Amino acid sequence: MNQNPTTASATAHCDIYYDGACPLCRAEIDFYRRIGTRARFHDLTGGGATPVGVCRADALARFHVTDAGGRVRSGARAFAELWKASPGAWRILGHIAAVPPFVWIAEAVYRLFLRIRPRLQRLYRDRVGAGH
Repeated sequence: MNQNPTTASATAHCDIYYDGACPLCRAEIDFYRRIGTRARFHDLTGGGATPVGVCRADALARFHVTDAGGRVRSGARAFAELWKASPGAWRILGHIAAVPPFVWIAEAVYRLFLRIRPRLQRLYRDRVGAGH
């Protein structure tokens, strides 16, 4: 794990690994930080370490979380762990999203998102860039 995460919580439930070069990812991580998600956030593009056993390319290609038990999760299972570490209704959603058939459905949706992610990133950059 990264020894110097950009944000750390003494009561972290998980470690979040994200693509800091992705404007969508940064915006989402900023949201989870603001709401008080109990996690350590690791920007993979800032020279941060990857999850144990995951190469940098794979870590950047899919969302990864290391849960409190040290298990590496990716995709929909990673989001379920992130939500479990978040307050309020997010925590409830995390517990629901972690079990079949919901995790299977969420994974299918996540895989579709990954296919259109580059286009969404461009649209987001264009929109945010035009707003400045």
